[in-house]
Amino acid sequence: MSMITNPGKYQGFTKSLTNGAVSSITANINTSAAVGFGTIVRAVPGFQSLTNLLLGIKGSPLISEAVAVNLLAGATGSASGGMGIALEALGAKYYQLALETGISPAAFHRIASLSSGGLDTLPHNGAVLTLLAVTGLTHKDSYIDIFITSVALPVVATIAAIILSSLGIY
Repeated sequence: MSMITNPGKYQGFTKSLTNGAVSSITANINTSAAVGFGTIVRAVPGFQSLTNLLLGIKGSPLISEAVAVNLLAGATGSASGGMGIALEALGAKYYQLALETGISPAAFHRIASLSSGGLDTLPHNGAVLTLLAVTGLTHKDSYIDIFITSVALPVVATIAAIILSSLGIY
């Protein structure tokens, strides 16, 4: 549509399409690498030991879930990858804990979603690498800003959600 409505600017379209294609490939490769890494993490022998350790955390099962999802998201460098691995491996156990403790399964889902956005934004995160590649910035230039907005704030929000859920406020 842009080419039809702006025929005088036709020469710029090829460059824009090329830049868009290159940027999308970079994002896809970074995300694919993170998901692939997460699959490997789940396959290693120590993963079962890690899940047993995480399920053994004392206190509310919401804390255990938040720590589990956060650690796996950090290991994979992907919020969706970490949450997917955690819920695939532990989701049934956390659902059973929800039924046993009377905590709403919706609260468990909310905590998993919030906590996946904490440690996932370590320097090897695909979105961070894509952001830096697109903006031309370095980790040194921008990581404090990235850390505050995508590590510190999600962790604080997760803590608040755990407290509210523990009080029965969903």
